[in-house]
Amino acid sequence: MSAALIPAKPEDLMVIRTITPNITTFSAPFSRYGKLRIGGRGTLVRLSSGALAVFSPIALTEDTKAKVSDLGGQVGYIVALDFEHHIFVSEWAKQYPAAKIIGPEGLEDKRRGQRDDPKIGDEKFDILFTKENKRELGISREFDADFDFEYVDGHANLELVFFYKPDRVLIEADLMFNLPATEQYSKAPHEDRKLAELADSLFQAVQSTEGDAKWMKRFNWYLASKDRDSLNKSIQLIDSWDFTTLIPCHGDVLEGNGKEVFRKVFKWHLEAKI
Repeated sequence: MSAALIPAKPEDLMVIRTITPNITTFSAPFSRYGKLRIGGRGTLVRLSSGALAVFSPIALTEDTKAKVSDLGGQVGYIVALDFEHHIFVSEWAKQYPAAKIIGPEGLEDKRRGQRDDPKIGDEKFDILFTKENKRELGISREFDADFDFEYVDGHANLELVFFYKPDRVLIEADLMFNLPATEQYSKAPHEDRKLAELADSLFQAVQSTEGDAKWMKRFNWYLASKDRDSLNKSIQLIDSWDFTTLIPCHGDVLEGNGKEVFRKVFKWHLEAKI
């Protein structure tokens, strides 16, 4: 059940932060398998048209709803960034029923098999990315004017990555971590900020971008690559985008040096011949 992975009272622990005048992040504690403290983050973006898009939606607290209202209140797009980041899609869809729901292929079927989870409803996805349609698929005129996007079907979690061109910001889920999740645990009790056990400590080290990021390179190359050739092509396409800030779902936001760190982490993929 998803309830075991998230705080009982997320409103007490959530950090709401303005990244740019058009982008707000919602960061909170989140533990994978109830043990790995990786944090969670949703990102709200105001398009040039005034419509709002939420990526990897997080718990819809009163403060979250207030921030949505501050940015105009017109949620037009709810994006599940990969096969895992969909727990709060139903919550947002009920609050903002006019929004289009977007995700990767197979996610709708996965959610149908999780109906015993009270957080997961039966919403129909309006747009599903597939390996076959990803080069032709568009979201809408207003959305496509502000975003470049790539469906990274070669990644094990079927990642969707978005580049918000007006502010030069990359938004992604599990394509790349930046642990430890300092901001996401900054309001947590002291005992909850400490590493739980050996597995937690090891995962934090593997998903750190510090130094030469050797272990993250290995993780992405050997474990996250479902189809390495396809993943390499996606990484090289994303690298062509002119982003400076990188917002991951897990770990701290990289402001100003996002492209530099991205290139370090994915050096092997960028240098691969395709």
